[in-house]
Amino acid sequence: MEPARRIRNLTSAIFSELDDLGRELRAGGVDIINLSVGSPDLPPAPHIKQALAAALDEPGIYRYALTEGLPEFKQAVADWYRSRFGVDLDPEREVLSLMGSQDGLAHLYLALVNPGDTVLVPDPGYPIYRAGAVLAEGEIFPLPLLPENSFLPDLQAIPADVARRARVMLLNYPNNPVAATADLEFFRAVVGFAREYRIVVVHDIAYSELAYDGYQPPSFLQAPGAKEVGVELHSVSKSYNLAGCRLGFMVGNAAVLDALRVLKSNIDFGVFLAVQRAGIAALTGPQDTVHKAAAVYQRRRDILVRGLREAGWEVPVPRASMFIWAPLPPGHESSREFVGELARHTGVLVVPGVAFGPRGEGYVRIALVGADRRLEEAVRRIRESGLCS
Repeated sequence: MEPARRIRNLTSAIFSELDDLGRELRAGGVDIINLSVGSPDLPPAPHIKQALAAALDEPGIYRYALTEGLPEFKQAVADWYRSRFGVDLDPEREVLSLMGSQDGLAHLYLALVNPGDTVLVPDPGYPIYRAGAVLAEGEIFPLPLLPENSFLPDLQAIPADVARRARVMLLNYPNNPVAATADLEFFRAVVGFAREYRIVVVHDIAYSELAYDGYQPPSFLQAPGAKEVGVELHSVSKSYNLAGCRLGFMVGNAAVLDALRVLKSNIDFGVFLAVQRAGIAALTGPQDTVHKAAAVYQRRRDILVRGLREAGWEVPVPRASMFIWAPLPPGHESSREFVGELARHTGVLVVPGVAFGPRGEGYVRIALVGADRRLEEAVRRIRESGLCS
């Protein structure tokens, strides 16, 4: 059996290697501290779990949900956007429910990109940004995210002929993996660029609520004219610890949402209605639990940053996201080799930066997951290994 050509350039090789490495070390008796997977490890708030449980007994709750989802959920999204960002959305035309934001990210390419169309994709970037373009048979033009530009793409460095061919530009702030942030001045520049070249902007803002030290990340849609050129994706996964429930939403340009509606109406039947009830409770209920979760991640960030710096590893302090994007310690050049060495010497698993694109080489991504005592243990092992000094 020969697989389709479109999947030949897809790979999970490095992540599979990490999984294999973890199993190998566990089999040898090593206690693994896994800081590679960015999956929320905190529980949802009690009122969200109660809403989910209560919904299970509703008459008709197990029927097909269909693509649009519950009007109440879409209204909750619109109300949340108005409260959080001051952005007004028409819940009927400018909000679409998704099976998690990754669902929208993967399928939007199929709705917008023809084979051979150019897609502007950040490098390094979350893997679905590239994989979705590959599946749509688009031509990827990488946008380098460099430290000297605060990990923002340099719009002026994109050749004019490339920009004229571009169909979609993918952005993500707060960013995964580089943990960078963007301000409204940058988003205003993006709107102008997209208008000039007739590009659809797709902004992934999944980490907007995991921000620290009083910082509040803005929405791309706060920039004047943003709804004319693009959409934004969010979910309840990170903010409300509902990652496994698979519920997200896309908001913004109605024409773009209509294209995705057509595609999704042909391939799925929507999100389980009980999960949407939980999403409504999350978005409309008390938000203090979100702030408490952010405080937990901030404390974890501080444990790792302080401890790793004391161990001789100069890592940056992220303002948002659930990751640290750390340059390799002196004396190390290959992120893949360093990750293997770190795992074998300490039992601590992190992700090599090259897993997120060629520009990720020279870095590793560390997830802010696990109990404080486990993070302190990870720091102790790294310090005693001498790998960073």
